[in-house]
Amino acid sequence: MSTSDRMALAFSRFGYGARPGDLAQTRTNPRERLLAEIERRNAALLQAPALPSTRDAYAAVREDQMERSEAKADGAPKPERAGPQVPQAILQDEIAARLARIRAADMGFAERLVAFWTNHFCVEAKAGGPVRGMAGAYEREALRPHVLGKFEDLLVAATRHPAMLIYLNNASSIGPDSRAGERRNKGLNENHAREIMELHTLGVTGGYDQADVIALAKILTGWTIGYSPDNNERYGRYWFNANAHEPGAQTLLGMRYDQPGEQQGLSALADLARRPATARHVADKLARHFVSDRPPQALVERLADTFLKTGGDLLAVAVVLVSDEEAWTAPAAKIRTPQEFVWSAARAIDPDLPPPFLGRTLAALGQPLWDPPAPAGFKDDAATWLAPDAMTTRVEIAERLASRASLIDPRDLAEAVLGARLSEATRQTIARAESPAQGAALMLMSPEFQRR
Repeated sequence: MSTSDRMALAFSRFGYGARPGDLAQTRTNPRERLLAEIERRNAALLQAPALPSTRDAYAAVREDQMERSEAKADGAPKPERAGPQVPQAILQDEIAARLARIRAADMGFAERLVAFWTNHFCVEAKAGGPVRGMAGAYEREALRPHVLGKFEDLLVAATRHPAMLIYLNNASSIGPDSRAGERRNKGLNENHAREIMELHTLGVTGGYDQADVIALAKILTGWTIGYSPDNNERYGRYWFNANAHEPGAQTLLGMRYDQPGEQQGLSALADLARRPATARHVADKLARHFVSDRPPQALVERLADTFLKTGGDLLAVAVVLVSDEEAWTAPAAKIRTPQEFVWSAARAIDPDLPPPFLGRTLAALGQPLWDPPAPAGFKDDAATWLAPDAMTTRVEIAERLASRASLIDPRDLAEAVLGARLSEATRQTIARAESPAQGAALMLMSPEFQRR
């Protein structure tokens, strides 16, 4: 494979696609260029001072909800808003920030890793106003700082974030024998504990049973958020409520945890993060996401081995991923998910994408930002996104995106964006286009653009 071939593949397989001019920079080795992007200090962070913090987003949403509730109770009209409701307005600003970051990225490898881990530790915006308002802050504050750090730190940050605690009901989970449990006659919620083991760490075949789910749920009781605006220090933030924590030792996966209070949960999560089943689960998902729906098992084993040997160093795992030759030689059979398609199109043709339009576009394609259908997140296999109606929608979206761009000659555009991956058949199809917009839409729907 020539350097130009590898550069084009690097952008499509590991990044968010080339922008015009990117592929002309052929002096750098493609693998070195990918590594340079993720090895920069704070490569995955998104500094956006204008966006609300988790606490401020929660407070704004709750204030809006209370105003509407009070108005309804008084029989008064709902408070008028010049724009969308508060949670949606915050979400649109977050979408705009994500788009700007992806457009500005060199290759987009760091952003692909962010998207992978956001889907791995997903929350659903439709779960309610507070979660919708906090979804972007959750990614910025809990996930981005750790996607190139230690998996244990990422796991703890995701588990403790208010959006996750509300989404998976841990914020309201109370130990049956705790002081709060005995007083309020409320009890355990197992949702969060189950998803931590099934989705976030061990995987469905990781060797746990229902007794382990119950044990972890008890261990995590008291991990909640501050609901009262009268307590500014806790309001909208994670805090450990000792009164709701189930007292006593718990046995999880054959190990006894008798640490006091919050430390019990931190110890359990640390052990889950280091287990071989977690390493295999993470390695398999990474290889499936970036390389193939049926990844080479030797590649998966090397990723898992690196995970274990480095104590879950995710930067080291990412380095192995792009340094392994099997990650480059697998056929380009993965199809871009809807989000990958839209982000890559944004880089390729630079269309005007105001947040409301972008949000509707992603929803029409079936993959709205921060809003998967279930705790397992969005699927990224080809079969999921190759349904006939889904591809028909992609054609319509490609045409809309092309109509919103100021385009150069689509033949030159295809050469600049697809480079060595551009086939003669696609080149001829684009050359026969009746307009620049039609030519750009044909490029966006070409196998070379859709497949990675």
